[in-house]
Amino acid sequence: MAPQQLPLTVTDSAVRRIRVLRQKENQPAASLRLRIIAGGCSGMQYRMDLADAARPTDIVVAEQDVKVFVDPKSLTYLQGSKLEWEEDLFGGQFKITNPNAKHSCSCGLSFTI
Repeated sequence: MAPQQLPLTVTDSAVRRIRVLRQKENQPAASLRLRIIAGGCSGMQYRMDLADAARPTDIVVAEQDVKVFVDPKSLTYLQGSKLEWEEDLFGGQFKITNPNAKHSCSCGLSFTI
């Protein structure tokens, strides 16, 4: 039997950053909620927040001691994506490499399918 592919890959850099965010917000058990909402210059954008618990229909992606919650509707657009943290001169940002996106805005936060 082939290993099951995760719907979303969470890199080590993203895991480390989520840990930092949990500490900064004094929420040591929090997880990251990743969703897609309408908006941005390309029509759809990513939204990330800390969350205490998964919703009943959420898909939970666990990597080390970190969990990422994704609702089923967002997962249809995120399937096969990679979540990572990239450092830059301004501190850094989460980057999502989404194979389903046909076009992404230069900011990297907005896209079209």
